[in-house]
Amino acid sequence: MPIKKVSFEETLGRHILPSKCVGCATCVIVCPFGCLEYADGRPRLVGECKACGVCAQVCPRYSFSMEALEKLTFGRERNPDEEFGIYRRLIAAQTTDVEIGRVCQDGGVVTTLLKYALESGLIDGAALSGISEDEPLKPKPKLALTVGDIISCAGTRYSYSPNMLAFKEGVKMGKKHLALVGTPCQIHAARMIQHSPLKRYANALKLTIGLFCTESFDYKGLVNGLLRGEMGINPEDVEGMNIKGDLMVRLKDGGVRRIPLEKAKKYAWNCSLCGDFSAELADISVGGLGLNGWSLTVVRTEKGEELFDGAVAEGLLRVRAINEDELPYKLLIRLSRLKRRRLANPE
Repeated sequence: MPIKKVSFEETLGRHILPSKCVGCATCVIVCPFGCLEYADGRPRLVGECKACGVCAQVCPRYSFSMEALEKLTFGRERNPDEEFGIYRRLIAAQTTDVEIGRVCQDGGVVTTLLKYALESGLIDGAALSGISEDEPLKPKPKLALTVGDIISCAGTRYSYSPNMLAFKEGVKMGKKHLALVGTPCQIHAARMIQHSPLKRYANALKLTIGLFCTESFDYKGLVNGLLRGEMGINPEDVEGMNIKGDLMVRLKDGGVRRIPLEKAKKYAWNCSLCGDFSAELADISVGGLGLNGWSLTVVRTEKGEELFDGAVAEGLLRVRAINEDELPYKLLIRLSRLKRRRLANPE
């Protein structure tokens, strides 16, 4: 489709940046003139905009259509009863890899699938999030090129990481088979790229793994407001975090502190304009919903199913069925409805 000639200032600068920008950095990576940079979680105009319109073409908050992207991804729109999107299978899965099991968040499914994909040659790199060496608990985009890189990024980060920046790094390196791991909005952005004429990026994207997401948290709010301010915790003492009803903070001394999720919501990122809980446009979607030591896994596309079945056939994953009367299924329906309702009725 032709790209309408519009400037960053007229489109994203005026309508998205003030209150709708999620900070995914997609506009930054696709700008053909390099006039955008990513700073403080947002794109910033640092050169003369040529009004090419590419940034508006890929922004998941500017001209997003779930129906159009469903047709792109699955060849059809969802049916009314497909409450958490189009999918082929819903299962619980758990890694059999001892090393991954020691460091993973829940079932280690994402890390195991990426390891299998890299070792089998299905991908030659993965854009995901790692941890900053300088600031405690702060995520940073990471281009993983080895199994060691992938395992070092295991676990969940609860503040935003613009993984698209790592994806661009892979494209610049000449990688032809990249995976992207991200939150629903990042998967939306990836599909927007595929929907546009940007072949350099679209052709390099071979696999998307989406993460269940109610909301992400602002890093400074999470660390200074919630941990230090409300919980009296030094972020240097935190081993990791998880959400199981409450926000759970695991400390390096073995202790666990909890705070009701409602108290943490005021530190949320700009997520109220997203109605997608389970990354409904991904090849595979994963989350620890209603499970301990396992990951709820939604296999959505044929490509995702081939990858997942390959890992199972190699003995890398244990699997079990999830029935509609089980808690994980009920929670998936409930949280999918809740996020769509929040989008339809923003506060």
